[in-house]
Amino acid sequence: MTFAPLEQAVDANRFGGKAAQLAEALRGGLPVPRGVALSVALVDAVARDESGAAGEVERAASLLRPPLAARSSAVGEDAHDASFAGQHLTCLNVPSAAETVAAVSEISRSAHEGAAAGYRARLGLDEPPRVAVVLQELVDSDCAGVLFTRNPLNGADELVVEAAWGLGEAVVAGLVTPDRFHVARDGTVLERVVGVKDVAVVRSPDAGTRQVAIERERVRMPCLTDGQLAQLAQLGEGCEHVFGRARDVEWAYAGATLHLLQCRAITRAAAAR
Repeated sequence: MTFAPLEQAVDANRFGGKAAQLAEALRGGLPVPRGVALSVALVDAVARDESGAAGEVERAASLLRPPLAARSSAVGEDAHDASFAGQHLTCLNVPSAAETVAAVSEISRSAHEGAAAGYRARLGLDEPPRVAVVLQELVDSDCAGVLFTRNPLNGADELVVEAAWGLGEAVVAGLVTPDRFHVARDGTVLERVVGVKDVAVVRSPDAGTRQVAIERERVRMPCLTDGQLAQLAQLGEGCEHVFGRARDVEWAYAGATLHLLQCRAITRAAAAR
């Protein structure tokens, strides 16, 4: 099987850690965007420019509505002791099935060089990376960020939410000082600190993303309401029900709809984010 609907990609050895986690989330009823998982074998074939590989990727991508997000799903990725968070390339706003092939090739290459190679070396991982890819319909978010279902700094039994305008890359890449909320498990907001969100990462008109300045009146405006924070608390509870305690969740709001983008165990790297 060279690719599979995301909810069927439960074999982490074939489709990688991220795909297997998202498949489990979908099966648990969590709000994951529609997607397709490309196998390690197919991604390797694309990297080697094998005959028929590009057509197979295009066939998989054509099952989804563009634009797409393409994310790495290496074997061992999103594990408890090696999350690989931020180490591999992510390609957002891929405009067509044909252009997905180049994105898959770039993601595969990113796992063998630069930061990812150094990360593997620090962990003592000597074997070459085995990289699969997840394709999903892009969530063109109004605001996005991360949710920890336990305080990652002191272990307190509370949820910690970080949020900013636009796509979640503004938070993950540290481009802004995000809003930060401490939320009880029943959804009650315990503490709120409004950040300085003066830029946002948004879709470019043709492909990829760009940074735009935020209007002055929104820079220090909270980007989440109490109702949305209560909904995020419910999402955190759902993630723990499916996966167990202490989860690091990436989420996005597009209008009134909340989406789960990734869910992994809290690691030291996540706590230092």
